[in-house]
Amino acid sequence: MSRPGQGVMMPVNGLGFPPQNVARVVVWEWLNEHSRWRPYTATVCHHIENVLKEDARGSVVLGQVDAQLVPYIIDLQSMHQFRQDTGTMRPVRRNFYDPSSAPGKGIVWEWENDGGAWTAYDMDICITIQNAYEKQHPWLDLSSLGFCYLIYFSSMSQMNRQTRRRRRLRRRLDLAYPLTVGSIPKSQSWPVGASSGQPCSCQQCLLVNSTRAASNAILASQRRKAPPAPPPPQPPPGGPAGVLAVRPSATFAGAALWAAPAAGPAEPAQPPGASPRSPSAPSGAPAPGQNNLNRPGPQRAASVSARASIPPGVPALPVKNLNGTGPVHPALAGMTGILLCAAGLPVCLTRAPKPILHPPPVSKSDVKPVPGVPGVCRKTKKTHLKKSKNPEDVVRRYMQKVKNPPDEDCTICMERLVTASGYEGVLRHKGVRPELVGRLGRCGHMYHLLCLVAMYSNGNKDGSLQCPTCKAIYGEKTGTQPPGKMEFHLIPHSLPGFADTQTIRIVYDIPTGIQGPEHPNPGKKFTARGFPRHCYLPNNEKGRKVLRLLITAWERRLIFTIGTSNTTGESDTVVWNEIHHKTEFGSNLTGHGYPDASYLDNVLAELTAQGVSEAVAKA
Repeated sequence: MSRPGQGVMMPVNGLGFPPQNVARVVVWEWLNEHSRWRPYTATVCHHIENVLKEDARGSVVLGQVDAQLVPYIIDLQSMHQFRQDTGTMRPVRRNFYDPSSAPGKGIVWEWENDGGAWTAYDMDICITIQNAYEKQHPWLDLSSLGFCYLIYFSSMSQMNRQTRRRRRLRRRLDLAYPLTVGSIPKSQSWPVGASSGQPCSCQQCLLVNSTRAASNAILASQRRKAPPAPPPPQPPPGGPAGVLAVRPSATFAGAALWAAPAAGPAEPAQPPGASPRSPSAPSGAPAPGQNNLNRPGPQRAASVSARASIPPGVPALPVKNLNGTGPVHPALAGMTGILLCAAGLPVCLTRAPKPILHPPPVSKSDVKPVPGVPGVCRKTKKTHLKKSKNPEDVVRRYMQKVKNPPDEDCTICMERLVTASGYEGVLRHKGVRPELVGRLGRCGHMYHLLCLVAMYSNGNKDGSLQCPTCKAIYGEKTGTQPPGKMEFHLIPHSLPGFADTQTIRIVYDIPTGIQGPEHPNPGKKFTARGFPRHCYLPNNEKGRKVLRLLITAWERRLIFTIGTSNTTGESDTVVWNEIHHKTEFGSNLTGHGYPDASYLDNVLAELTAQGVSEAVAKA
């Protein structure tokens, strides 16, 4: 199932392993809120691999090799990244790539964002760009990967095909990612049947094999019919043509596999008003009605690459998306595509329907208060941090001294509890000796006192403390959300999956402003893109419970924060703060809509992880 330049995951006890003694480059990646896997740097990956060799069920302190990652710890047993100051947890994975690909050579491709900083592309995009660069293609079209952008190697720039805006691009040499050789038991190999040489008949493997074959055939066809770039680049006599990037993977999500030979890069791949997206990603103007809430990569791929009109006579295979249902099963559609391509016939998978982000218009007389929830609006004002929160006093409030600590690791500094803290010499506090050990009152987990002081000092310093092991919160946790307004009311429309229930609409509005002392860059202006943002809940008992807790989270400034957008790369902007909201009203194409049977339970768990529960809210 592996292929050059593309990772393959083999989950065994939570960790990936390379197939059957084949040398592979290891890249550790984390999943962001837009369902895109973002790679750690090569230095961090080497550090994780070193820890993994010593203890496959241990923890990795990322701050030991990267000062910007001080709050982060990876738990290898659960394969999650934990941020100590906010309690945020994200899945991580151990992915494998060919040693001859970009990560194996230490090559990083980056684009320049609006702030002048350089942002690395996702690893699969980076490998695609490097492959085209090595083959001396003058340009690369990323539209088939779901991004309306062209890469020009002669000028080292990235151009938006719709707005014609260009950004600088650079190729940087860095440390090569770690190399590993290993094997896994045949019973745990993926896909099933790979070890015997017989093709697997499961739907997933059929889909992967069929779409790969179809896309490879089309890639070869596109290379023969590659259109010129705008303005048309003049390749040297006998030089190579450009290349249309096609990702041969199992996540086409209804993307069109047909491309008109006459359609050159100069023609926009999106209709007027659509929102262009860059890989990992500088973004253009937001599409009307989308509130700049970015969609996951597979859905972007579906919406971008399926926009070309289908010519007469070309058979269309209507596939909604690979995760849902449609008139034709995706695996069958892929196999049909192979047969048609083999016969030299064009084929097109029809595009997915557009998401329904907003309900029908509602008059003011139809808008009603939510039963059992007082008021219709909450405002937050700018509040500064209390200066009296001494880190040592806060830590001692929740800790009990341990005279004879056990001979086990402190999961913050990874040193033994019977030895001095790993922060000795780095952090100095009067009265806190590096060998002192304490036990948290409720959960009983033990740490060096100095380690907890360092963890608290690096966070929001609001008087609360969160256990790095079990995530138990001591005190009342608050965030760094800028001032704004939260409105909530009933509208007379139903969400998918809640046919007999009206809908609670939440409207968040945060204006631009100046960062306070609790923010990353005090005194500097921050932006607030895509506001007001509309979110939706069903008007049932559990939906109203979620609303009450969201109001508490809003008042504690936990819904939003100021940071760097993972999709646009813009820094000093308002971003979501790990409490997921449903922003798609009438569909679930982006993953942020309904029906979703587990959403209400999931968001209640996320609120509890932030220290917001019904018992606490009533207190």
